[in-house]
Amino acid sequence: MAHPLRLGCIADDFTGATDLANNLVRCGMRVVQTIGTPPSPLAADVDAVVIALKSRTIAVDDAVAQSLQALAWLQAQGAQQIYFKYCSTFDSTAQGNIGPVTEALMQALHTDFTIATPAFPDNGRTVFKGHLFVGDVLLNESGMQHHPLTPMTDANLVRVMQSQCQAKVGLIDFNTVSQGEAVIRQRIQALKNEGIRIAVVDALSNDDLMRLGSALKDLSLVTAGSGVAMGLPQNFGIQPSAQASILPAAQGLQAVVAGSCSNATQQQVAFFKAQGLPALALDPVPLLKDKASYQAVVDAALQWAASHLAQSSVLIYSTATPEAVKALQAQHGVQHVGERIEQALASIAQGLVRLGVGQLIVAGGETSGACVQALGITQMHIGAQIDPGVPWCHAQAANGGVHIALKSGNFGSEDFFVKAFTQLSNATAS
Repeated sequence: MAHPLRLGCIADDFTGATDLANNLVRCGMRVVQTIGTPPSPLAADVDAVVIALKSRTIAVDDAVAQSLQALAWLQAQGAQQIYFKYCSTFDSTAQGNIGPVTEALMQALHTDFTIATPAFPDNGRTVFKGHLFVGDVLLNESGMQHHPLTPMTDANLVRVMQSQCQAKVGLIDFNTVSQGEAVIRQRIQALKNEGIRIAVVDALSNDDLMRLGSALKDLSLVTAGSGVAMGLPQNFGIQPSAQASILPAAQGLQAVVAGSCSNATQQQVAFFKAQGLPALALDPVPLLKDKASYQAVVDAALQWAASHLAQSSVLIYSTATPEAVKALQAQHGVQHVGERIEQALASIAQGLVRLGVGQLIVAGGETSGACVQALGITQMHIGAQIDPGVPWCHAQAANGGVHIALKSGNFGSEDFFVKAFTQLSNATAS
């Protein structure tokens, strides 16, 4: 590398990693996203590296171990500041994984203070008096209370974080943030004097994030959603660039694979179908039976796709209502249902690329992780933003180059699946 790494980032899922990388690129940083911790030093001159882990819903001990491995690699690259990125809806349980990973990173970095905030106003995620809002409603009224893996039933992030942490958790409220860098720094010192080691931070706007960012310059560890990333490049003398990241020209057929059951993804599936575009819902029941039944579903989906791809983009989805998902989980087990559906969608993604798909949208964090791993993608170049938190990326897959968008389940407008392909075509036309 020509210079030490400015920012070393650890993301707890794959869509969250691209969300973070997207914000850093928009603010002028040159960013490479890796899939998992690289086995060797990075041979690139970049300002930031985002390591995408699939650690959000795994066992706490495994999430901690993977995060510490990523930290060690980033430290070996000379990273000047570490950023632990989690979801803007703070997806976790009372047991973790956000709190335990945060404390493990703090210990490894020998730091006695960090902040925590999932605020991302561009996507309607704001924090006020320590409470997380999604749009105009509290987190626990947003639909996230029905999440199949990480149901969020408490919007009070100080309380949620404290339930996961041994260290004392406090608050830097909106009144403090609104007064700027000096007052934020004073509040941090006051909290440290009180023995508080982690502070949830209010933020209602991008201006809040910029004020917060400048106050975090001296912290060795920042933990947040992707929003805080907008305020950090300025600390390294980096300014937003007018030039969008340029990707290779769009080629190949177009497909969407959707595994998320979030409200936003359900609306996006409905919009795609309402346009009269071909969409196939996977029947999850055979996937949960024997190997032959599972393979028959995958093969049938790819045969169906092959008959439509030449005419238009296609959508293959397992997206369902929370009630339908809970019924399946009750019968077959939460982990089994999730893993088999993810595996099936990943196998379908592989098959779609073999059929000539060169433009692929994947909806859902867990689904994205499974698909990227199945496609053999190890690094991605970050391109133009489609919607806040979701950029187009370009990667080398097993069968050659592919444009891929990894969409968090809760992100994107209802026409996302349709407009994304038009935008890519326009952005890469030359």
